[in-house]
Amino acid sequence: MFNKSKVLFSLLLGSSLSLFASNVSNENCVTKGENFIFAGGECIEYKKFDGDSEDKLNIIVHGTWPEGTNTLGRYGPFAESIAFQTDVSTIAVALPGYSNSSTNRFPALSHEGVNNLSANKDYINFLGDLVAALKEKYEAKTVTYVGHSAGCSMGATLTGIRSELVNNILCAGGNYDVHKKSDDKSLVSIVDVLDSVSKDTKFVLVYGTKDEISKPEVTKEFYSLAKEKGFDVKLVEAKDAVHLDLDMTDASVKALIELTEE
Repeated sequence: MFNKSKVLFSLLLGSSLSLFASNVSNENCVTKGENFIFAGGECIEYKKFDGDSEDKLNIIVHGTWPEGTNTLGRYGPFAESIAFQTDVSTIAVALPGYSNSSTNRFPALSHEGVNNLSANKDYINFLGDLVAALKEKYEAKTVTYVGHSAGCSMGATLTGIRSELVNNILCAGGNYDVHKKSDDKSLVSIVDVLDSVSKDTKFVLVYGTKDEISKPEVTKEFYSLAKEKGFDVKLVEAKDAVHLDLDMTDASVKALIELTEE
């Protein structure tokens, strides 16, 4: 459904050319134009593609890439495709340290000396501020969050920390329990806040049968837990899919289209 030809070349080119700003004030951010928004102390670059459905917004959040990568070179075309296929306005964001987003408070997800940033409560609250700012700016009543890898993990946790922000979430290749890999008790995952998630939230969990980074059993285990807790959750298999581009597979895109139609 999504043609990825030339996109990886654009991503690699952007990685070598991207010059992200280290310190950008709110005032500076405003001068950068419509493709930037100041939220949670960061000036975030994003790309938005319009759909005809009123009051709805899809927000796509990437995972971990090398510091300075032009993630919008990859996710911009994907967001445009999703906007067309769902007829819902769709935004791809570049998290701090990627494309031309700032690093006022946070480094890139992949940064020497920093581990598990996507399970850091302050970072997840920043993500919540970003979602809230976009939701307010575009007057959206229904937000569908699309996250891959680290973007999935922190988006899922966000549904429990700030349950009013996200109505639907499609998670591809995430980690739902950071405590299985870390003894750091300050870290947080959705399993820690699951009882605070609204039962009105709809979950779609995507796993790739050949994903070696987020193995299928990770997603299946959380699916069983969410189902047991009474959540509206759907499990989607992307046959032969690896971790990279799992959110862009036909199985994932089909599930996203169905999710936005409900």
